[in-house]
Amino acid sequence: MTTYHFIGIKGTGMSALAQILHDSGETVQGSDINKWFYTQMSLEEKEIPVFPFSEDNIKDHYTVIAGNAFSDDHPEIKAAKKLGCTYYRYHDFLGEWLKQYTSIAITGAHGKTSTTGLLSHVLNETFPVSYLIGDGTGSGTVDSQYFVFEACEYRRHFLSYEPDYAIMTNIDFDHPDYFTSIDDVFQAFQSMADRVKKGIIACGDDEELQQIQAKVPVVYYGFNETNDFQAKNVTETEAGTEFDVFVRNTYYDTFVIPTFGDHNVLNALAVIAICHYEDIKAEDIKKMHNFQGVKRRFTEKQVGGQILVDDYAHHPREISATIESARKKYPDKQVVAIFQPHTFTRTKTFLQEFADSLNQADHVFLCDIFGSAREETGTLTIDDLLRLTPDARLLDLDETEILQQYQNSVLIFMGAGDIQKFQQAYEEQLKIK
Repeated sequence: MTTYHFIGIKGTGMSALAQILHDSGETVQGSDINKWFYTQMSLEEKEIPVFPFSEDNIKDHYTVIAGNAFSDDHPEIKAAKKLGCTYYRYHDFLGEWLKQYTSIAITGAHGKTSTTGLLSHVLNETFPVSYLIGDGTGSGTVDSQYFVFEACEYRRHFLSYEPDYAIMTNIDFDHPDYFTSIDDVFQAFQSMADRVKKGIIACGDDEELQQIQAKVPVVYYGFNETNDFQAKNVTETEAGTEFDVFVRNTYYDTFVIPTFGDHNVLNALAVIAICHYEDIKAEDIKKMHNFQGVKRRFTEKQVGGQILVDDYAHHPREISATIESARKKYPDKQVVAIFQPHTFTRTKTFLQEFADSLNQADHVFLCDIFGSAREETGTLTIDDLLRLTPDARLLDLDETEILQQYQNSVLIFMGAGDIQKFQQAYEEQLKIK
């Protein structure tokens, strides 16, 4: 029987894929650094062994899957090649695995993880389904009808896939360490569109996505009148957001989602459109009303009069959307943004845009830039962003008690690095008090 060994199993995609293979009856193990990462919890719950990196982990009869973050010089990758193991990169293996199912790829610059989670939830309420979510969650069912998975545009990895359907949430300039311009990003998405076999569900409010050419039907969703699926009469309630859906200008049904903000309505519209296309009944689609959310996407806890929010927002557009969600859900509270920029290249490219989005909060704290091993740091520092955000202050890990002054406030800890350590330090302070 094949043993699958994952090099870098704590990565969000890798963790999810390992869980899918485990749930499908395969023997799975992996290796990673010793530092704790939030994806470990799911691996530990499923008793998937995780070892420290060592070339001794590799045996010649293993099928080895390597995470994209690791170079060919990694000791375990070198050992796998030397021993002649069956060897894949993550995206190449996933491209092969999904061919067994009706596959739905969710891609876009923003909203991938939340949309993948919501679609997985809705389908899972009615059908056997396998899913891979970018928050490290994965589930496999032997008799799955659908395979729902997050497909990342970074380094054009999503071109390893030939899905039946693709949901495209938006096209935006990000990953400036790889993409050269918005046109470069568009060309990557156009190449992805060429690989889709049955249909594309795309946000028609996005000007870039309107230009996509495809050999398969393209169904558009959004707020604008020109869309095939349109949201109207959006209202915030205590339970979340309620809105009417019109299909080609004809009333279809009214839906409720337990989240706030226009971006969440758009994500829900994408799910409604693909389900409608697959002839899933409206009453089954409405099961989205009890979706519990995905990890690190507006994940909340209440401490006294404060709401602490953990969020993955690391691009200016995502910061704006997260602040909007907080304002709509808690209209009577102040919003405090605690932001850790992720990578020097992204910070430098969007310096003014980061300042503009952060200035939408009532108060701003900045943490030092979380760099990547793949980049040059140059002369940029967090002070460059501080200068553009006039009332912002630098937050030191040892001085998080300063946040206690913001009672009756939403404190949003945002970033794709290790921003969680600032929230953990603050929570420890609150216990001491």
